[in-house]
Amino acid sequence: MMSTALRFGPELRRLRVEAGLTLTEFSVALNYDKGHLSKVERGERSASLELARRCDAFLGANGALQRLVTRPETGSDSGAAESPTSPSRWRVGRRAVLSAGTGVLIDLGLKLGGQALSSTDEPLLLTFRMQFDQLRKLGQSTTPKVLLPLLETQTRMIAGLAADARSVSRAPALLLASRFAEFTGWMAQEAGDSDAALGWTGEAAELARAGGDPYLGSYALVRRALVTMYAGDAAGTVTLARRAQSSELPPRIRGLAAQREAQGHALVGNEVDCLRSLDRARELLAGDDAHNGTGPVIGTSHVSDPAAMSTGWCLHDLGRPKAAAEVLDREYRRLPPHALRTRARYGFRRALAHAASGEVEHACTIAAELLGVMPAVPSATVNSDIRRLSRELSRFRSSRAVRDLQPALARVLAPAHD
Repeated sequence: MMSTALRFGPELRRLRVEAGLTLTEFSVALNYDKGHLSKVERGERSASLELARRCDAFLGANGALQRLVTRPETGSDSGAAESPTSPSRWRVGRRAVLSAGTGVLIDLGLKLGGQALSSTDEPLLLTFRMQFDQLRKLGQSTTPKVLLPLLETQTRMIAGLAADARSVSRAPALLLASRFAEFTGWMAQEAGDSDAALGWTGEAAELARAGGDPYLGSYALVRRALVTMYAGDAAGTVTLARRAQSSELPPRIRGLAAQREAQGHALVGNEVDCLRSLDRARELLAGDDAHNGTGPVIGTSHVSDPAAMSTGWCLHDLGRPKAAAEVLDREYRRLPPHALRTRARYGFRRALAHAASGEVEHACTIAAELLGVMPAVPSATVNSDIRRLSRELSRFRSSRAVRDLQPALARVLAPAHD
Protein backbone atom coordinates (compact mmCIF):
# COMPACT_ATOMS: atom_id res chain seq x y z
CA MET A 1 0.00 0.00 0.00
CA MET A 2 1.31 3.47 -0.86
CA SER A 3 2.22 5.70 2.10
CA THR A 4 -0.07 8.57 3.02
CA ALA A 5 2.42 11.14 1.70
CA LEU A 6 2.73 9.36 -1.67
CA ARG A 7 -1.04 9.19 -2.07
CA PHE A 8 -1.80 12.69 -0.87
CA GLY A 9 0.88 14.58 -2.81
CA PRO A 10 -0.05 13.56 -6.36
CA GLU A 11 -3.76 14.06 -5.69
CA LEU A 12 -3.11 17.54 -4.30
CA ARG A 13 -1.01 18.46 -7.33
CA ARG A 14 -3.68 17.10 -9.71
CA LEU A 15 -6.42 19.18 -8.09
CA ARG A 16 -4.23 22.28 -7.97
CA VAL A 17 -3.34 22.02 -11.67
CA GLU A 18 -6.98 21.38 -12.59
CA ALA A 19 -7.84 24.59 -10.75
CA GLY A 20 -5.31 26.48 -12.90
CA LEU A 21 -3.13 27.53 -9.97
CA THR A 22 0.63 27.82 -9.87
CA LEU A 23 2.37 26.59 -6.75
CA THR A 24 3.18 30.21 -5.86
CA GLU A 25 -0.45 31.29 -6.18
CA PHE A 26 -1.56 28.29 -4.17
CA SER A 27 0.92 28.93 -1.35
CA VAL A 28 -0.15 32.56 -1.08
CA ALA A 29 -3.83 31.61 -1.00
CA LEU A 30 -3.27 29.04 1.76
CA ASN A 31 -0.73 31.12 3.70
CA TYR A 32 1.72 28.19 3.56
CA ASP A 33 5.38 28.12 2.61
CA LYS A 34 5.84 27.33 -1.10
CA GLY A 35 8.77 25.03 -0.43
CA HIS A 36 6.78 23.04 2.10
CA LEU A 37 3.88 22.60 -0.33
CA SER A 38 6.28 21.52 -3.05
CA LYS A 39 7.69 18.78 -0.78
CA VAL A 40 4.18 17.68 0.12
CA GLU A 41 3.21 17.36 -3.54
CA ARG A 42 6.35 15.33 -4.25
CA GLY A 43 5.63 13.00 -1.32
CA GLU A 44 8.71 14.12 0.61
CA ARG A 45 6.67 15.58 3.48
CA SER A 46 3.44 14.42 5.07
CA ALA A 47 0.49 16.76 5.09
CA SER A 48 -0.99 17.80 8.43
CA LEU A 49 -4.72 17.53 9.02
CA GLU A 50 -4.93 21.35 9.10
CA LEU A 51 -3.27 21.62 5.69
CA ALA A 52 -5.52 18.93 4.24
CA ARG A 53 -8.60 20.78 5.49
CA ARG A 54 -7.45 24.04 3.98
CA CYS A 55 -6.62 22.44 0.64
CA ASP A 56 -9.98 20.66 0.62
CA ALA A 57 -11.85 23.92 1.15
CA PHE A 58 -9.87 25.97 -1.35
CA LEU A 59 -10.00 23.33 -4.09
CA GLY A 60 -13.60 22.27 -3.40
CA ALA A 61 -12.62 18.66 -2.77
CA ASN A 62 -15.35 18.17 -0.12
CA GLY A 63 -13.17 16.18 2.28
CA ALA A 64 -11.43 13.97 -0.30
CA LEU A 65 -7.94 15.21 0.61
CA GLN A 66 -8.61 15.05 4.32
CA ARG A 67 -9.64 11.43 4.00
CA LEU A 68 -6.22 10.66 2.57
CA VAL A 69 -4.51 11.77 5.77
CA THR A 70 -6.92 10.27 8.31
CA ARG A 71 -7.56 6.65 9.09
CA PRO A 72 -11.16 5.40 8.84
CA GLU A 73 -12.92 5.20 12.19
CA THR A 74 -13.76 1.75 13.45
CA GLY A 75 -16.68 1.03 15.70
CA SER A 76 -18.23 4.34 14.78
CA ASP A 77 -21.58 3.42 16.23
CA SER A 78 -20.11 4.61 19.53
CA GLY A 79 -21.44 1.63 21.36
CA ALA A 80 -18.77 2.12 23.99
CA ALA A 81 -20.43 5.35 24.93
CA GLU A 82 -23.50 3.43 26.03
CA SER A 83 -21.76 1.50 28.81
CA PRO A 84 -18.91 3.16 30.71
CA THR A 85 -16.13 0.88 31.88
CA SER A 86 -16.21 1.73 35.60
CA PRO A 87 -19.77 2.74 36.51
CA SER A 88 -19.29 2.13 40.22
CA ARG A 89 -17.29 5.33 40.47
CA TRP A 90 -20.26 7.58 39.73
CA ARG A 91 -23.39 5.47 39.77
CA VAL A 92 -26.44 6.63 41.72
CA GLY A 93 -28.75 4.05 40.18
CA ARG A 94 -32.49 4.26 39.60
CA ARG A 95 -33.26 1.33 41.87
CA ALA A 96 -31.23 2.88 44.66
CA VAL A 97 -32.95 6.20 44.06
CA LEU A 98 -36.40 4.70 44.45
CA SER A 99 -35.53 2.61 47.52
CA ALA A 100 -33.27 4.94 49.50
CA GLY A 101 -34.48 6.10 52.90
CA THR A 102 -34.20 9.28 54.94
CA GLY A 103 -31.00 7.91 56.42
CA VAL A 104 -29.23 9.03 53.22
CA LEU A 105 -29.92 12.64 54.11
CA ILE A 106 -29.11 12.22 57.78
CA ASP A 107 -25.84 10.42 57.01
CA LEU A 108 -24.80 13.28 54.76
CA GLY A 109 -25.45 15.69 57.61
CA LEU A 110 -28.11 17.79 55.92
CA LYS A 111 -29.36 20.09 58.67
CA LEU A 112 -31.59 23.10 58.96
CA GLY A 113 -31.98 24.86 62.30
CA GLY A 114 -30.24 21.93 63.99
CA GLN A 115 -32.80 19.36 62.80
CA ALA A 116 -32.64 16.81 60.01
CA LEU A 117 -34.90 17.86 57.16
CA SER A 118 -37.77 15.76 55.92
CA SER A 119 -37.59 15.14 52.20
CA THR A 120 -41.16 16.37 51.94
CA ASP A 121 -39.99 19.94 52.46
CA GLU A 122 -40.39 21.56 49.05
CA PRO A 123 -38.45 24.70 50.09
CA LEU A 124 -35.42 22.42 50.32
CA LEU A 125 -35.84 21.51 46.67
CA LEU A 126 -35.97 25.19 45.78
CA THR A 127 -32.74 25.70 47.73
CA PHE A 128 -31.04 22.96 45.72
CA ARG A 129 -32.30 24.52 42.50
CA MET A 130 -30.75 27.85 43.52
CA GLN A 131 -27.54 26.00 44.38
CA PHE A 132 -27.51 24.43 40.94
CA ASP A 133 -27.69 27.82 39.24
CA GLN A 134 -24.93 29.13 41.49
CA LEU A 135 -22.69 26.12 40.90
CA ARG A 136 -23.21 26.34 37.16
CA LYS A 137 -22.16 29.98 37.28
CA LEU A 138 -19.22 29.08 39.52
CA GLY A 139 -18.17 26.50 36.93
CA GLN A 140 -17.32 29.42 34.64
CA SER A 141 -14.56 30.65 36.94
CA THR A 142 -13.44 27.63 38.98
CA THR A 143 -11.33 24.57 38.31
CA PRO A 144 -13.46 21.43 37.69
CA LYS A 145 -11.55 19.40 40.27
CA VAL A 146 -12.76 21.76 43.00
CA LEU A 147 -16.40 21.48 41.95
CA LEU A 148 -16.60 17.76 41.17
CA PRO A 149 -16.70 16.38 44.76
CA LEU A 150 -19.43 18.85 45.68
CA LEU A 151 -21.46 18.11 42.54
CA GLU A 152 -21.23 14.36 43.08
CA THR A 153 -22.37 14.71 46.70
CA GLN A 154 -25.24 17.02 45.79
CA THR A 155 -26.45 14.66 43.06
CA ARG A 156 -26.60 11.74 45.47
CA MET A 157 -28.16 13.91 48.14
CA ILE A 158 -31.02 15.04 45.91
CA ALA A 159 -31.55 11.48 44.69
CA GLY A 160 -31.94 10.46 48.33
CA LEU A 161 -34.33 13.35 48.83
CA ALA A 162 -36.45 12.04 45.96
CA ALA A 163 -36.70 8.58 47.52
CA ASP A 164 -38.46 9.92 50.62
CA ALA A 165 -40.42 12.71 48.98
CA ARG A 166 -44.17 12.80 48.72
CA SER A 167 -45.32 11.61 45.30
CA VAL A 168 -46.04 15.20 44.23
CA SER A 169 -42.44 16.18 45.00
CA ARG A 170 -40.60 13.05 43.85
CA ALA A 171 -40.55 13.81 40.12
CA PRO A 172 -39.18 17.38 40.48
CA ALA A 173 -36.46 16.06 42.82
CA LEU A 174 -35.44 13.34 40.36
CA LEU A 175 -35.38 15.82 37.48
CA LEU A 176 -33.20 18.23 39.44
CA ALA A 177 -30.88 15.36 40.38
CA SER A 178 -30.63 14.53 36.69
CA ARG A 179 -29.49 18.08 35.89
CA PHE A 180 -26.89 17.92 38.65
CA ALA A 181 -25.66 14.61 37.17
CA GLU A 182 -25.51 16.08 33.66
CA PHE A 183 -23.48 19.08 34.87
CA THR A 184 -21.23 16.75 36.87
CA GLY A 185 -20.54 14.89 33.63
CA TRP A 186 -19.58 18.11 31.87
CA MET A 187 -17.17 19.09 34.66
CA ALA A 188 -15.67 15.58 34.52
CA GLN A 189 -15.03 16.05 30.80
CA GLU A 190 -13.44 19.43 31.47
CA ALA A 191 -11.21 17.69 34.02
CA GLY A 192 -10.12 15.25 31.31
CA ASP A 193 -12.01 12.16 32.54
CA SER A 194 -14.09 11.03 29.57
CA ASP A 195 -15.17 7.78 31.25
CA ALA A 196 -16.63 9.65 34.20
CA ALA A 197 -18.22 12.16 31.82
CA LEU A 198 -20.03 9.36 30.00
CA GLY A 199 -21.00 7.66 33.26
CA TRP A 200 -22.57 10.74 34.81
CA THR A 201 -24.29 11.62 31.54
CA GLY A 202 -25.85 8.17 31.44
CA GLU A 203 -26.90 8.57 35.06
CA ALA A 204 -28.53 11.90 34.20
CA ALA A 205 -30.65 10.18 31.56
CA GLU A 206 -31.68 7.43 33.98
CA LEU A 207 -32.68 9.89 36.70
CA ALA A 208 -34.65 11.93 34.15
CA ARG A 209 -36.55 8.86 32.98
CA ALA A 210 -37.36 7.98 36.60
CA GLY A 211 -38.69 11.51 37.01
CA GLY A 212 -40.92 11.25 33.97
CA ASP A 213 -38.84 13.32 31.54
CA PRO A 214 -38.60 11.45 28.21
CA TYR A 215 -36.37 14.10 26.66
CA LEU A 216 -33.19 14.45 28.71
CA GLY A 217 -32.09 10.98 27.65
CA SER A 218 -31.92 12.28 24.11
CA TYR A 219 -29.93 15.31 25.23
CA ALA A 220 -27.53 12.83 26.84
CA LEU A 221 -26.83 11.61 23.30
CA VAL A 222 -25.81 15.18 22.37
CA ARG A 223 -23.48 15.28 25.38
CA ARG A 224 -21.97 11.92 24.43
CA ALA A 225 -21.50 13.22 20.89
CA LEU A 226 -19.37 16.01 22.38
CA VAL A 227 -17.08 13.40 23.94
CA THR A 228 -16.70 11.57 20.63
CA MET A 229 -16.15 14.87 18.79
CA TYR A 230 -13.20 15.79 20.99
CA ALA A 231 -11.89 12.25 20.54
CA GLY A 232 -11.86 12.88 16.78
CA ASP A 233 -14.55 10.28 16.05
CA ALA A 234 -16.52 12.09 13.36
CA ALA A 235 -18.71 9.12 12.39
CA GLY A 236 -19.63 8.43 16.02
CA THR A 237 -20.44 12.09 16.56
CA VAL A 238 -22.81 12.19 13.60
CA THR A 239 -24.49 8.90 14.57
CA LEU A 240 -25.17 9.99 18.15
CA ALA A 241 -26.36 13.45 17.10
CA ARG A 242 -28.78 12.04 14.54
CA ARG A 243 -30.35 9.79 17.17
CA ALA A 244 -31.24 12.94 19.14
CA GLN A 245 -33.24 14.55 16.33
CA SER A 246 -36.51 12.68 16.50
CA SER A 247 -39.50 14.82 15.59
CA GLU A 248 -41.08 14.10 19.00
CA LEU A 249 -38.28 15.92 20.82
CA PRO A 250 -38.37 19.61 21.83
CA PRO A 251 -36.90 22.00 19.23
CA ARG A 252 -34.03 23.04 21.51
CA ILE A 253 -32.70 19.50 21.92
CA ARG A 254 -33.09 18.82 18.20
CA GLY A 255 -31.35 22.11 17.39
CA LEU A 256 -28.42 21.39 19.71
CA ALA A 257 -28.18 17.90 18.20
CA ALA A 258 -28.19 19.31 14.67
CA GLN A 259 -25.31 21.65 15.44
CA ARG A 260 -23.35 18.77 16.97
CA GLU A 261 -24.00 16.75 13.79
CA ALA A 262 -22.66 19.69 11.79
CA GLN A 263 -19.47 19.64 13.83
CA GLY A 264 -19.08 15.93 13.12
CA HIS A 265 -19.46 16.52 9.38
CA ALA A 266 -16.95 19.38 9.55
CA LEU A 267 -14.34 17.08 11.09
CA VAL A 268 -14.17 15.11 7.84
CA GLY A 269 -14.63 18.07 5.50
CA ASN A 270 -18.19 17.20 4.48
CA GLU A 271 -19.22 20.77 3.77
CA VAL A 272 -22.58 20.04 2.14
CA ASP A 273 -23.97 18.01 5.05
CA CYS A 274 -22.34 20.33 7.58
CA LEU A 275 -24.02 23.44 6.21
CA ARG A 276 -27.32 21.60 5.85
CA SER A 277 -27.16 20.58 9.53
CA LEU A 278 -26.29 24.15 10.55
CA ASP A 279 -29.31 25.45 8.64
CA ARG A 280 -31.50 22.94 10.48
CA ALA A 281 -29.99 23.95 13.83
CA ARG A 282 -30.53 27.63 13.08
CA GLU A 283 -34.18 27.02 12.19
CA LEU A 284 -34.86 24.91 15.30
CA LEU A 285 -33.11 27.28 17.70
CA ALA A 286 -34.54 30.47 16.21
CA GLY A 287 -36.94 32.06 18.64
CA ASP A 288 -36.13 29.47 21.30
CA ASP A 289 -36.03 31.32 24.62
CA ALA A 290 -33.93 28.93 26.64
CA HIS A 291 -34.26 31.05 29.78
CA ASN A 292 -38.05 31.11 29.75
CA GLY A 293 -38.66 27.62 31.10
CA THR A 294 -39.16 26.58 34.72
CA GLY A 295 -36.19 24.20 34.80
CA PRO A 296 -32.48 24.84 34.27
CA VAL A 297 -31.41 25.71 30.73
CA ILE A 298 -30.54 22.69 28.56
CA GLY A 299 -27.15 23.19 26.95
CA THR A 300 -25.10 26.34 27.11
CA SER A 301 -26.60 29.24 29.01
CA HIS A 302 -23.94 31.79 28.01
CA VAL A 303 -23.95 31.64 24.19
CA SER A 304 -26.86 33.73 22.92
CA ASP A 305 -26.84 32.19 19.44
CA PRO A 306 -25.42 28.62 19.61
CA ALA A 307 -26.02 27.98 15.89
CA ALA A 308 -24.04 31.07 14.87
CA MET A 309 -21.14 30.20 17.18
CA SER A 310 -21.11 26.62 15.86
CA THR A 311 -21.03 27.99 12.31
CA GLY A 312 -17.78 29.79 13.10
CA TRP A 313 -16.42 26.64 14.73
CA CYS A 314 -17.33 24.50 11.72
CA LEU A 315 -15.98 26.95 9.13
CA HIS A 316 -12.53 26.60 10.64
CA ASP A 317 -12.69 22.79 10.54
CA LEU A 318 -13.88 23.04 6.94
CA GLY A 319 -10.69 24.91 6.05
CA ARG A 320 -12.23 28.38 5.84
CA PRO A 321 -10.38 30.21 8.63
CA LYS A 322 -10.99 33.76 7.42
CA ALA A 323 -14.75 33.27 7.32
CA ALA A 324 -14.54 31.48 10.68
CA ALA A 325 -12.66 34.39 12.25
CA GLU A 326 -15.29 36.89 11.10
CA VAL A 327 -18.14 34.89 12.64
CA LEU A 328 -16.28 34.07 15.85
CA ASP A 329 -15.21 37.70 16.33
CA ARG A 330 -18.82 38.82 16.10
CA GLU A 331 -20.23 36.14 18.38
CA TYR A 332 -17.41 36.40 20.92
CA ARG A 333 -18.32 40.02 21.59
CA ARG A 334 -21.75 38.85 22.74
CA LEU A 335 -20.43 36.56 25.50
CA PRO A 336 -20.94 37.78 29.09
CA PRO A 337 -17.72 39.00 30.77
CA HIS A 338 -18.09 36.64 33.76
CA ALA A 339 -18.27 33.48 31.62
CA LEU A 340 -14.51 32.86 31.69
CA ARG A 341 -14.70 29.18 30.69
CA THR A 342 -16.95 29.90 27.71
CA ARG A 343 -14.83 32.90 26.68
CA ALA A 344 -11.70 30.74 26.81
CA ARG A 345 -13.34 28.00 24.73
CA TYR A 346 -14.42 30.25 21.88
CA GLY A 347 -11.59 32.73 22.32
CA PHE A 348 -8.89 30.16 21.56
CA ARG A 349 -10.91 28.88 18.61
CA ARG A 350 -11.06 32.50 17.45
CA ALA A 351 -7.27 32.87 17.87
CA LEU A 352 -6.79 29.64 15.92
CA ALA A 353 -8.90 30.96 13.04
CA HIS A 354 -6.93 34.22 12.91
CA ALA A 355 -3.60 32.36 13.00
CA ALA A 356 -4.72 30.10 10.15
CA SER A 357 -5.73 33.23 8.22
CA GLY A 358 -2.19 34.57 8.51
CA GLU A 359 -3.07 37.21 11.09
CA VAL A 360 -0.38 35.89 13.40
CA GLU A 361 0.18 38.91 15.62
CA HIS A 362 -3.54 39.38 16.18
CA ALA A 363 -3.88 35.68 17.05
CA CYS A 364 -1.07 36.01 19.59
CA THR A 365 -2.70 39.07 21.15
CA ILE A 366 -6.00 37.19 21.57
CA ALA A 367 -4.27 34.12 23.01
CA ALA A 368 -2.08 36.12 25.42
CA GLU A 369 -5.15 37.67 27.04
CA LEU A 370 -6.81 34.26 27.46
CA LEU A 371 -3.79 32.37 28.76
CA GLY A 372 -3.90 34.44 31.92
CA VAL A 373 -7.27 32.98 32.95
CA MET A 374 -6.50 29.33 32.16
CA PRO A 375 -5.05 28.50 35.61
CA ALA A 376 -8.42 29.51 37.10
CA VAL A 377 -10.50 27.53 34.59
CA PRO A 378 -8.35 24.62 33.36
CA SER A 379 -10.09 22.65 30.64
CA ALA A 380 -9.13 19.45 28.87
CA THR A 381 -11.38 20.36 25.94
CA VAL A 382 -10.02 23.92 25.58
CA ASN A 383 -6.49 22.52 25.77
CA SER A 384 -7.15 20.58 22.58
CA ASP A 385 -7.56 23.89 20.73
CA ILE A 386 -4.57 25.42 22.52
CA ARG A 387 -2.45 22.53 21.20
CA ARG A 388 -3.78 23.15 17.70
CA LEU A 389 -2.98 26.85 18.06
CA SER A 390 0.54 26.04 19.21
CA ARG A 391 1.08 23.82 16.15
CA GLU A 392 -0.36 26.48 13.84
CA LEU A 393 1.88 29.19 15.29
CA SER A 394 4.96 26.95 15.07
CA ARG A 395 4.93 27.64 11.32
CA PHE A 396 5.78 31.28 12.12
CA ARG A 397 8.75 30.87 14.44
CA SER A 398 10.42 33.93 12.96
CA SER A 399 7.62 36.10 14.38
CA ARG A 400 8.57 37.84 17.60
CA ALA A 401 4.96 37.68 18.79
CA VAL A 402 5.03 33.90 18.39
CA ARG A 403 8.35 33.55 20.20
CA ASP A 404 7.07 35.68 23.08
CA LEU A 405 3.88 33.62 23.38
CA GLN A 406 5.38 30.12 23.22
CA PRO A 407 6.52 29.92 26.90
CA ALA A 408 3.02 30.80 28.14
CA LEU A 409 1.47 28.24 25.79
CA ALA A 410 3.89 25.60 27.03
CA ARG A 411 3.07 26.35 30.70
CA VAL A 412 -0.67 25.86 30.13
CA LEU A 413 -0.13 22.63 28.19
CA ALA A 414 2.41 21.19 30.65
CA PRO A 415 1.06 18.16 32.57
CA ALA A 416 -0.29 19.14 35.98
CA HIS A 417 1.53 17.76 39.02
CA ASP A 418 -0.58 17.13 42.11
